[in-house]
Amino acid sequence: MKAKFNLYLFSGVLATLFALSSCHKEDKADYAPKTVDLSAKNTQTPMPVTAATFKVVGYLPSWEGDVSSIQFSKLTHINYAFLTPTTSGGLNPLDNLAKFTSLVSAAHTNNVKVMISVGGGGGGDAFHTIVASSSLRTAFVNNMVGFVNQYNVDGVDVDWEFPSAGTEANNFLLMMQQLATAMHNSGRLCTIAVISTGATYITSGMFTTLDWLNIMDYDDNNFQHSTYQSAVDCLNYWSGRGLPLEKTILGVPFYGRDNRYDYLTVNYNVILSEGGSPNSDTFQTIGYNGIPTITSKTNLSFDRGIGGMMIWELAGDATGANSLLSAIHTAIVAHSGGSTNPPIGQTITLKGFNNEYVSGENGTQAMNCNRPTASAWETFTVVDAGAGKIALRSMGKYVSSENGTQAITCNRTTFSDWEKFDWVPTTDGKITLRGNNGKFISSENGTQAMTCNRTTASGWEAFGINQ
Repeated sequence: MKAKFNLYLFSGVLATLFALSSCHKEDKADYAPKTVDLSAKNTQTPMPVTAATFKVVGYLPSWEGDVSSIQFSKLTHINYAFLTPTTSGGLNPLDNLAKFTSLVSAAHTNNVKVMISVGGGGGGDAFHTIVASSSLRTAFVNNMVGFVNQYNVDGVDVDWEFPSAGTEANNFLLMMQQLATAMHNSGRLCTIAVISTGATYITSGMFTTLDWLNIMDYDDNNFQHSTYQSAVDCLNYWSGRGLPLEKTILGVPFYGRDNRYDYLTVNYNVILSEGGSPNSDTFQTIGYNGIPTITSKTNLSFDRGIGGMMIWELAGDATGANSLLSAIHTAIVAHSGGSTNPPIGQTITLKGFNNEYVSGENGTQAMNCNRPTASAWETFTVVDAGAGKIALRSMGKYVSSENGTQAITCNRTTFSDWEKFDWVPTTDGKITLRGNNGKFISSENGTQAMTCNRTTASGWEAFGINQ
């Protein structure tokens, strides 16, 4: 992974910006020279992939990006970057701890898992010392167990850039085996970040040890550094090495690179603000991934049957129709046979499992799903509630989940947290609505007032749109 530099602050602060970098890919030449191996073939049979199984892993750095802006409904996992180790196997204080704890709370409310990413470019240098000693490996693992328990984290992602091939690589495996065992014993995850090809420092034992590998398919050069062809090449490489498809996570960049400066990067949203197009991969001297390329890479991931995609990093994304995360989400849903993004600004009806319509009851009582036909009380306007969420308005009032403590109502004059929902498509073209409490709205099959207290969604929790 790498820290992101604002191109337009380059003059006069370059030295400081380089000091803040969390990953410079030129370093890998010292440890695992990258040679594009076009002879590697995709030797595995693609597996069926659905929206329910496809992972979308987004990195969130400590130094930029707001938790409140995250589109949780379009992610499955968030990796907070970075926690750094000490040469004694200890841990340095985590940057922006308040942001991290806020992330964990918000993500868990939205049924998204949070992992702590350890290392980063330069931040993992202490691993050279740690892996060489059995006692230091144990100390590091014990400290990581203490950390995830203390902060209720769902797992650990190690981003070491980069071990040497040979003895150090073997010791790295020993550390990861010990760490993965500790995580798995408490129902947690364990992953690593790796380069796209030529990763001689990753032994095959990692494939059975870890839950998945986050493949950093970017920074190939100083311009168009993450092409569609590079994605093909890296998937060929890792498949040819025997990495199981379900453990293969393709990384994509939400940033561009300026070919005038060595390793200078600029966020995708900054590129757009300066006049770049969301439908292009170049702007002046900057190369990046626009919506068409991100969509093509998502389609490639489904065609290959891999486990998912990874993003470096969420703070670089744009909002609204220009969002790259939304482009990924739209492609995922399309492959799964469901509807796409919520119809913001449109008026809809909701038909339940019992083939009757949801009614807002004009805000005079709890909502029901028992109307054979739809009139004014049974129509809802879909409102953009920000951060990927929606609100539903009927007769000038908003639907409230009531935080799952009582039957839902449609009597709020404004929307706040209880009135915000994730629009979650199903594979058969319907949608489910997940409240701020992480629970789903249920029609209760029309036999009683509707609720928002289901931990999973099935028949009663799915609704047809405008049927």
